[in-house]
Amino acid sequence: MSTPASSTSSSTALPIARVVLRILIVLNWLMAAAILALLIALPNERWIMSAFKLAPSPDADRLIMGLRAVAVLGLVGVPLNYAILKRLVAIVETVRAGDAFVAANADRLQAIAWTLLALQLLSIVIGAIGKAVSSPAHPVHLDAGFSINGWLAVLLTFVLARVFAEGTRMRDDLEGTV
Repeated sequence: MSTPASSTSSSTALPIARVVLRILIVLNWLMAAAILALLIALPNERWIMSAFKLAPSPDADRLIMGLRAVAVLGLVGVPLNYAILKRLVAIVETVRAGDAFVAANADRLQAIAWTLLALQLLSIVIGAIGKAVSSPAHPVHLDAGFSINGWLAVLLTFVLARVFAEGTRMRDDLEGTV
């Protein structure tokens, strides 16, 4: 039984979530376009060297290759983020329809959990590249690497997927007895 206050807050939360998720989908693809532009159109070795104030050296070559590798891995993250966002939109739609505990949502959450796991592994690789190409003269600080919060989100999503699967099973059992 829901109270008017909880009904009002949930009725405004879902449309907001839907709009925010759709905006994030657009921003995700814009990020892909920006990374592609950086990889293909804009930088050449001389541009990167001047941007980082590098003199020609083996360290400079290593840094440039590392930054390019990070950009390519950033592109790998774009479809992973899209997979998560697309599934979240679908979950929001089922909740708006009043039918959250369906097998499809449990499957979506399971897929989201695996995708979050892939993103965490990708972040560790990106962080390792950043550390490998960083030098005292040209430190590279990336917001990547091991994240306790990221790994907790992975675990939480796997658990939530199981909760949804169990909730769906219980609802189906209850409907079968009525």
